[in-house]
Amino acid sequence: MAFATLITHLADPETKPDFLQSLAEMAETFDAHLDVVCHGIDRLTPGFQYGGVDPVMMQRTMQAAGDDAKSIAATARGMLEKSNARWSVETSVNPIGNINRSVSMRTRFSDLAVLPTPYGGQNSQLEAEGILEGALFGGQSPVLVLPAGVAANPTPERVILAWNESPEAMNAVRAALPFLKQARSVRVTVIDPPRHGQDRSDPGGPLSVFLARHGVKAEIDVLGKSLPRVCDVLLRHANDKDADMIVMGAYGHSRFREAILGGATRDMLEEAKLPIFMMH
Repeated sequence: MAFATLITHLADPETKPDFLQSLAEMAETFDAHLDVVCHGIDRLTPGFQYGGVDPVMMQRTMQAAGDDAKSIAATARGMLEKSNARWSVETSVNPIGNINRSVSMRTRFSDLAVLPTPYGGQNSQLEAEGILEGALFGGQSPVLVLPAGVAANPTPERVILAWNESPEAMNAVRAALPFLKQARSVRVTVIDPPRHGQDRSDPGGPLSVFLARHGVKAEIDVLGKSLPRVCDVLLRHANDKDADMIVMGAYGHSRFREAILGGATRDMLEEAKLPIFMMH
């Protein structure tokens, strides 16, 4: 299945036009429609009413959030009007506690969400993480996360596919097939496979058969956990193979556990310098 609808959610008034330009080019390549949702976030109101909120202050913060959404939308329209892509821009104003739900409701009708990394940007990490989780969980959408300064690449040639036999990883593989089918090199990467796992004699073998039947020729790399974190091993391997994209499952553990302990998903998003395609 090709990507017919792409979506992005923007909440940073300093969003760079280059980010939007690369999305427009991706939409053109896939002949897809690009939906841009520009969020103004009221950072004072938590999303529910309580007695300590000053109504005048609430009105002012909501007005400021609306101004942010309009500013982001004006930047988006100004850039997209120069492209040949099919697109739409809408604004959304929400209390900080409602951003996850707002993103979820809009993302579920798309084939792929493309988002800037939640880390290292000008926007609040809290709201950026809320947007990402809203797309992954409530939106049930694959998400392509772009590090700062990295453009969306609609035709990656060299793809690393992180495989650990999890349902999340399998969901990511299926969702990424439009990318995998046109890639010149796909490397199924298995790190420290369990000695007593179901595929212990042929790590990644069944997956490579599945991919071959979709016209994807994949090679299998089995790596030891030579560094403390799985993400370090995977990123070093991606660098060695000059990869254009990593495909992986997201949040194999509970979000609460990942938030407290870190987890491979967060580690990858913090450290990666190349696009990460993920799905829960």
